[in-house]
Amino acid sequence: QVQLVESGGGLVQSGGSLRLSCVVSGRTFNNDHMGWFRQAPGKERELVASISWSGSSPWYANSVKDRFTMSKDFVKLTVYLQMNRLKPEDTAVYYCAARRLTSTDFNYWGQGTQVTVSS
Repeated sequence: QVQLVESGGGLVQSGGSLRLSCVVSGRTFNNDHMGWFRQAPGKERELVASISWSGSSPWYANSVKDRFTMSKDFVKLTVYLQMNRLKPEDTAVYYCAARRLTSTDFNYWGQGTQVTVSS
């Protein structure tokens, strides 16, 4: 089992920045994939960034590319999502998730952290 705990959400003005953290515990392998998802009210959950512990280049959704940066620290078993130039449409609950290399689905989820961007 894998446990994920996010932190770092909050209220920020448009154009501001926030950094989310996700601490991972439990049975973790260096080829697991980590992802940041978000879900806005009335919308489906979407993947915004992902990376494997052993990989070098994160993947980003077009909506956040060039504004968000996902990074990792395997020693601390922590992944981060640096969010810059935030927009009101970035308002959502952000979730950290993990999947095994052999799985196509993210099976492990954090509780989520609220990010609210005011205009």
